[in-house]
Amino acid sequence: MSLIVQKYGGTSLGDVERIQAVAARIEGYCKQGHRLVVVVSAMSGETNRLVSIGRQISVSGHYPREMDVLTASGEQVSAALLAMALQQRGIKAKSMLADQVKVLTDSVFGKARIQKIETQSLMAALDGGYIPIVTGYQGVDEHHNITTLGRGGSDTSAVALAAVLGADECEICTDVDGVYTADPRLVDAARRLDEITFEEMLELASLGSKVLHPRSVEFAGRYKVPLRVLSTFNKGPGTLITVERENMEQPLISGIAHARDEAKVTVTGVPDIPGIASKILGPISAANVEVDMIVQNTGADGLTDFTFTVKREDFDRTLALLKPLCEEIGAANLAGDKEIAKVSIVGVGMRSHAGVATKMFDCLASENINIQMISTSEIKISVVVAEKYLELAVRSLHSEFGL
Repeated sequence: MSLIVQKYGGTSLGDVERIQAVAARIEGYCKQGHRLVVVVSAMSGETNRLVSIGRQISVSGHYPREMDVLTASGEQVSAALLAMALQQRGIKAKSMLADQVKVLTDSVFGKARIQKIETQSLMAALDGGYIPIVTGYQGVDEHHNITTLGRGGSDTSAVALAAVLGADECEICTDVDGVYTADPRLVDAARRLDEITFEEMLELASLGSKVLHPRSVEFAGRYKVPLRVLSTFNKGPGTLITVERENMEQPLISGIAHARDEAKVTVTGVPDIPGIASKILGPISAANVEVDMIVQNTGADGLTDFTFTVKREDFDRTLALLKPLCEEIGAANLAGDKEIAKVSIVGVGMRSHAGVATKMFDCLASENINIQMISTSEIKISVVVAEKYLELAVRSLHSEFGL
């Protein structure tokens, strides 16, 4: 008898009708003889509603612990409603909160990381014939505080549970029927992939693809948990994310990711001395702001320019953190740009093919799209462009690489 961990996102649980449809879907799995652990997100729009209310209250301060308590309530509602819908169908189900399961995390509110999951209560529920309906996105720290894993963290919850339970597969059930070569909303010709490697999916997720949370893919890859993305509403095989195999088709490029929520920060006229990069980025890191692409120009006359990107939501805070530092080190200027976007091509086939970067740059040049920053790894190339050229860049590259 196979054990499957399923995760249902907010759109899958958006109203009573959809919750009933998910319950019917789960019932079908039960009739096929599967054992299930179900992880749920908050109902569609609920987390945003709670955050909005919290911000209206906390206008003069930042209360991360209380925001975690507030936003974690959304998953509790979903778990209870789905458990009730299953019980109405005669299926033994019980909602379980993160502290009941014992999803143990660190104490970084809003961006907590899972450290350990105790399986005793889950196994007891499964052995008793129950389907545990577990609240995703959240955990509890060593001081018994409720913590949350960051937006999209329910994916991570599901994969982590699948790993510790030794599940046969983890299914991410959502409003799309798989992973596509590009965002179908931007590219009409985008197609669903049957399979993709953990490595490629991690790059795509980290670079802006919204299908999966990056940490969930990282977990799945580390513990070799077969991960499948499929539609809650339509039948189909979805996309399997798995280890790279010799017989897997390895196209040059597997997919294109994009991110609009980027901002660029530039510090000009910085002393070109050892340790200056650490001095600039230190306060940013200490404030839990994630830095992505970094470029430092070649020094001239003892000075250099330092440019990096952050999430757009962190832009104003980053500038505020850097302003006193720039005065301290004698930087010439501090500037920023919020009207940028990142476009990335990803594929394990890059390892064995030369000229991919040239092909990408030539394609963008032919559309008169200027590249502001470049970042590469073994299987990806990312560029920063003006946001107004984002859609043109994605469509052109999708066509150029025959996706």
